[in-house]
Amino acid sequence: MTEGNINIAVLVGSLRAASHNRALAEVTVANAPDGISLTVVDGLADLPFYNEDLDTPELTAAAVTALRDYVESVDAVLIVTPEYNGTMPAVLKNAIDWLSRPFQASALSGKPAGVIGAALGGRGGAGSRQEARRALTVAGARVVEDVEIGISTGGLDDAGMNTPAIVEQTVLAVRVLGDHVAVSV
Repeated sequence: MTEGNINIAVLVGSLRAASHNRALAEVTVANAPDGISLTVVDGLADLPFYNEDLDTPELTAAAVTALRDYVESVDAVLIVTPEYNGTMPAVLKNAIDWLSRPFQASALSGKPAGVIGAALGGRGGAGSRQEARRALTVAGARVVEDVEIGISTGGLDDAGMNTPAIVEQTVLAVRVLGDHVAVSV
């Protein structure tokens, strides 16, 4: 962590380049409050499915090691998730599974984490955000419940995620997450 700067890793649960959640992540990064730096972590598609047989120093994939090392180096994690069939996407769950190891000494252990997202339904992906929070909690992260954005994508116009209301929500969510980092340092 750079003195006076809070670094947050952003994990996006959608692999589609033009997804609403990728756009939400990019708006969040672009509007980060002073003193907070957010970076979207790419490469979740490169992670093999979690398999304890592969989770050894000799066999762990380079993509897994890179993800773990990066998340270990930041101050907090922000999950941006769509909702697939009422829950979070497999790619996001898989990343959390890899980050949850080793048990009680993982890259997520004690790290503040927030969850936001967008989905087609009227509840803006509430089920996926709830599932992501549960998985992060079990993985050892300190989930910040006050980081809460659920956007229904059905009503978006040409501005998409880049509206004053959504920008304001993302700035507030990142500040809240940053405040939890400041308390834990």
